[in-house]
Amino acid sequence: MDYEVIENYELKRHTTFKIGGCAKKAFFPHTIEAFCELLKTLDNPTILGGCSNVLISSEGIDGDVILTTKLNKFEFDNNRLYAQCGVKVPMLAKEAAQKSLSGMEFMIGFPGTVGGAVYMNASAHSQFVSDTFIECRVFDLQTKEIWKLNKEEMSFGYRMSLLQEKPYILLDAKFELRPEEKEQISAIMQRNLDFRKDKQPNLTMPNAGSIFRNPPNDSAGRLLEKAGVKGLKEGGARVWLGHANFIINEENATSKDVSYLMNKMYNMVKDKYTIRLVPEVKFIGKKSKEEDELWTTMLEK
Repeated sequence: MDYEVIENYELKRHTTFKIGGCAKKAFFPHTIEAFCELLKTLDNPTILGGCSNVLISSEGIDGDVILTTKLNKFEFDNNRLYAQCGVKVPMLAKEAAQKSLSGMEFMIGFPGTVGGAVYMNASAHSQFVSDTFIECRVFDLQTKEIWKLNKEEMSFGYRMSLLQEKPYILLDAKFELRPEEKEQISAIMQRNLDFRKDKQPNLTMPNAGSIFRNPPNDSAGRLLEKAGVKGLKEGGARVWLGHANFIINEENATSKDVSYLMNKMYNMVKDKYTIRLVPEVKFIGKKSKEEDELWTTMLEK
């Protein structure tokens, strides 16, 4: 059996927010083949990777969960890189730098995995996943088949990819990097780490990264700061004083605390600027009546 299974698995120890109830059953596939077999046989499972930009319900997930943490194989072939969906992207950035290959520098401070990075076309410092992406393999949850998709077919945009529109689960991906002086790559990575240190809370303050996406030609952080959200608190959750687009789990916050705080932030910007911010964090799991209402408001077009 090429997977582990744990019953009543506590998800908050797996998330960067340190929030989340239990999964009835958590499956940890060791191979892509085992992953596909689970996707074929389980009934509508929830797939989780690094859990760095998700808010998992404190009531847990009512069903099976597949965690991709064991799908962490990668290899270089000259300038090309193959990586499975569960590989942590900071490791790829470091390994690429060791081989004097550029294109992954912006991922050095990301706590996520290849699956999440491709899903949302992760970006920072003018570098995007789509810049180096060549192709990927996905599992189609409807047809139960494996498809190969190239860059053009992935419909990449700002924080967007085809994976958000189709019932596709990323299995693995290939990237084309470019040769560069190792010292220059290291300098860029260090600059990126220094920037994150100044502008973002580290994971000793549990958080899920940026809470809202930047609206076109503007910054969510700027709008939120001008709206006066810094320091706002709801239960154990607080808007970080260092940057208005981050919420930290200050004291055993629940998913309801974060949802109420997000909704307050959303409404303060909407009331001041008539701009509806779009959540970058995704809610997963059982929603209480209040959470359902709060998220329905924030996700309405």
